[in-house]
Amino acid sequence: MSSPCVTQLNSALQSILTDAQLVATPLPGLALQLWLIDPSSMLRQFSSQETQRLLEAPPYWCFCWASGLTLAQWILQHPEQVAGKRVIDVGAGSGVVALAAKLAGAREVVACDLDPIALQACRANAQLNQLELNYSADLFSESQLFDILFAADVLYDVENLPLVQHFPNFAKQVIIADSRQRNFLHPQFVKTHELYGETLPDLAEPEEFRHVSLYQSMC
Repeated sequence: MSSPCVTQLNSALQSILTDAQLVATPLPGLALQLWLIDPSSMLRQFSSQETQRLLEAPPYWCFCWASGLTLAQWILQHPEQVAGKRVIDVGAGSGVVALAAKLAGAREVVACDLDPIALQACRANAQLNQLELNYSADLFSESQLFDILFAADVLYDVENLPLVQHFPNFAKQVIIADSRQRNFLHPQFVKTHELYGETLPDLAEPEEFRHVSLYQSMC
């Protein structure tokens, strides 16, 4: 039976797509599952009103985007990166990166997102996986330095670029994952890995958007 939190998330989703439902979805290569939109919800043609609502307030939190999934897989392949550390996941969305960090042994993990519904999705997904997260709606309200700041899929919007330059002020190490900017040039960051991933449910994205670059802050 779904929790009250999931019921509320379904209501939020159905305010955009009238018959959409969330389903608990296992993630490839991870001992995690997320509440994601049922793929069958996207098979029919959307009404003009639904299309407008999707454009105005896209429910990013009901997808596991390629950059987040790939970064989560990388974290669990390299648990020493987070074990015993304080971690913040900025632009958390579904919370997949935050959950992976917690599963990999991070001492404390904060899921940070401006969208209150996304934070609700993080809570529901933490409950689904029986993991404990902390939550923040504003990175700039965090006064204590973190060991690591993760950010997946923040570079797709050029308006986020000024935010990125502030990331090193909040953590000793910053790791950004992005499939839209594979050659992100910034004096504070260096590209360290190129990985391969997919978005769930499958949005039939172009092959180029399945290649995810990791950028790390320079000491």
